[in-house]
Amino acid sequence: MRRVRCIVVGKLKAPHFREAVEFYNTRVSRYYPLEIVVLKDAPKALAPMAKASHEGQAILGKLTSQDRPICLDERGKALTSRQFAATVGHWIEDPGSQPCFIIGGAFGLSDAVRGSCAASLALGPMTMSHELARVVLLEQLYRAAAILHGHPYHHD
Repeated sequence: MRRVRCIVVGKLKAPHFREAVEFYNTRVSRYYPLEIVVLKDAPKALAPMAKASHEGQAILGKLTSQDRPICLDERGKALTSRQFAATVGHWIEDPGSQPCFIIGGAFGLSDAVRGSCAASLALGPMTMSHELARVVLLEQLYRAAAILHGHPYHHD
């Protein structure tokens, strides 16, 4: 069984985000192995573009040859939960790669990271904090697994 990877920037500072991530991480892991790689935020002294670039280099350094990088970006393609499930199912079944979802820090993803990604998905048209994006991604991964396995978590 292929695993799912997530590369994310920044620790979860608020307890409610940590609890939500732990909750969905446990649920997702029932269906497929999940690895979350947490990278440090860029130094505070850097300008916003420099922060995104610094974090981007760290992200690119964590990608493996097995990863199919998917960036989460407000400019990406928005999918319904069923479309997301079908897409994730296809990516997980691909023997040549594993899905690797990428969430940038407070200043988003660098152009270098966006350019290296096989796909770009939006969690919605609004901007959200990277902490909330992590929770939403994990919830949607759990929902996708429930849809793919015919479990009643998702209702149309």
